[in-house]
Amino acid sequence: MPSKKFPYRAAFVACHGGCHMNPENKCTYGCIGCKKCVKECPFGAISIGESGVAEVDEQACKACGKCVKSCPRKIIRIHECANYIAVRCSNLQTGKEARDVCEFSCIGCGICEKTCTAEAVHVEDHLARIEEKYCLSCGMCAVKCPRHALVDLRGVLTKVEF
Repeated sequence: MPSKKFPYRAAFVACHGGCHMNPENKCTYGCIGCKKCVKECPFGAISIGESGVAEVDEQACKACGKCVKSCPRKIIRIHECANYIAVRCSNLQTGKEARDVCEFSCIGCGICEKTCTAEAVHVEDHLARIEEKYCLSCGMCAVKCPRHALVDLRGVLTKVEF
């Protein structure tokens, strides 16, 4: 398959899968591995990974949005791939509640927001959000995140685990 012309867009699943490591799995925000997105993708760009979470092959994804519409938890979005930093969490619970259900959940501590010199990161409803049009992809927010909810998708500044 020929390489895509950069910059491009692709689907992104905002779930780390840490809730699947919890035997009681009470997360009501993460990927449930239902495979609806897998079935809807006409390009075969989505699969369910070892952690039970949907994973997107950016090279195969055409950003058509069918997976976004099919996700029952609404955790898939179209991502600007020029921005390597992303929030891999969708949990809107308070810090303690989020911490109890997933080892990688955003707890809304605000360290990322304070660290971001571009003012691209904001915590809303206990969850970090990145405004991609302002993000410089410096990765400082991901490096400072104590829960690893913000990640460098390249795996350069943070370890990418699924």
